[in-house]
Amino acid sequence: MTESGEIVLQVDDLVKRYGGVTAVDGVSFSVHAREIFGILGPNGAGKTTTLECIETLRTVDAGTILLGGLDVRRQAQEVKRIIGVQLQSSSFFDKLSLAELLVLFGGMYGRHVDPLALLDEVELRDRARSQVVQLSGGQKQRFSIAAALVNDPVVIFLDEPTTGLDPQARRHLWGVIKRIRSEGKTIVITTHYMDEAEELCDRVAIMDAGKIIAMAPPHEMIDALVAGGFRKEKVERLASLEDVFLSLTGHTIRDE
Repeated sequence: MTESGEIVLQVDDLVKRYGGVTAVDGVSFSVHAREIFGILGPNGAGKTTTLECIETLRTVDAGTILLGGLDVRRQAQEVKRIIGVQLQSSSFFDKLSLAELLVLFGGMYGRHVDPLALLDEVELRDRARSQVVQLSGGQKQRFSIAAALVNDPVVIFLDEPTTGLDPQARRHLWGVIKRIRSEGKTIVITTHYMDEAEELCDRVAIMDAGKIIAMAPPHEMIDALVAGGFRKEKVERLASLEDVFLSLTGHTIRDE
């Protein structure tokens, strides 16, 4: 991704209020084609509300959002057809297999889909006949991404996709996300994990109290902090406890 790349999502002065509370307060950013763009922030920062406004799930009080050349506020139905949104496992029909669900979702968009090809994207072909309730946590998250791909979306939105996953499943999902981007997709992701944002994102926007307070590639943010004189009180070790865990138990995904 380069700054000269095509802009597929442009958000300008977005405002969303709930009564007397301004959840999103004048947020502006752009996302380029084939970029992984991260939105970070503590609970209540407004990041999920920002995503829901872009996804047409929340009404917008002020500002403009253009996605794939469409005005989100005025062309909501058209926008819904060109975005992919990660669903929670509770959103799926319990009695259908993974392959049947993907065919069903494709039909909702008027598209003929190859369910096995989509399951290949997220390494779940061997579970094509399984139901969602039979999947592990990591498998459910991967399937939710496959479901978000059925309409060949312009932008895919992932809201904290690795929350609750063990280290192997988490890193495995990182690989799936990277591969999907390498195939030309644009991804917007929210996460609480800073190492995840640093590993995946080309750029991140840090939100607090409804505003973006910083936006840049992760390495530039880190370099600027260090250049400003920041030093950790404790010298960083060469490895973390997660590294120990993965070294002892291996990186292989354990879905059973």
